[in-house]
Amino acid sequence: MHGITDKMILEQEGAIGWVVFNNPERRNALTVEMWQAIPTILDQLEAAPAIRVIVLKGAGDKAFISGADISQFEQQRSSPEAVANYEVLADRAMARLSACPKPTIAMIRGYCMGGGVGVALSCDLRIAGDGARFGIPAAKLGVGYRHGGLKTLIDVVGPAFAKEIFYTARQFSAAEAAQMGLINRLVADDDLAAYVRDYCDTIAANAPLTIKAVKQTVAEITRVGAAFDDALCERLVEECFASEDYVEGRRAFMEKRKPVFRGR
Repeated sequence: MHGITDKMILEQEGAIGWVVFNNPERRNALTVEMWQAIPTILDQLEAAPAIRVIVLKGAGDKAFISGADISQFEQQRSSPEAVANYEVLADRAMARLSACPKPTIAMIRGYCMGGGVGVALSCDLRIAGDGARFGIPAAKLGVGYRHGGLKTLIDVVGPAFAKEIFYTARQFSAAEAAQMGLINRLVADDDLAAYVRDYCDTIAANAPLTIKAVKQTVAEITRVGAAFDDALCERLVEECFASEDYVEGRRAFMEKRKPVFRGR
């Protein structure tokens, strides 16, 4: 197998398919091109009979994914149309990852922030090194967060921890993430790669059809009900992206200063 783009690398190691987010100079921040590549990579891995487990990881030792590449926001997420296009790309990539019939593991070393948490939550399991750091800084940028992503977080950590993550917008340690249930396993950074390989060997030795059936059944059990007010939630997100605060959040980030939000 081969690299999809210079920012996304696909490797096969026995029964393991490794998906590498390769943007280390920006702590593996997600670009539009990286979001676009995820479904293509999964198509290849799902079509390979030898692959039993898919592992997502970041290049280097600084980050899994540090979030969306905010330097692209002025070009890619400044107008309502651009925001909508970006959200479609990200949603499509994470939905594709969630729907992958093969088991998926996020191997988390270093920073796992914003969209990186979203990618990790779209995997079946999350295994982190003890130096990992987690956070969703949406409230520091004025970003609206779609209900699908919130539901995925709530399904994993529950409503109270989900609110704490968003309200504070702070970084959480790996130990705190384990306490919240955000990660499945916490191991020493030095042992992380070997631990994940051993876990993959255990999973790969089990019956693929049983695992596939369980994954699909869990997805059905946790599906959003028909009474859900989708239009309301979409409107709330659009109001965030149409606000002066969102413009201020982007500019403050690029100017490396603390934003001054006015609630409008």
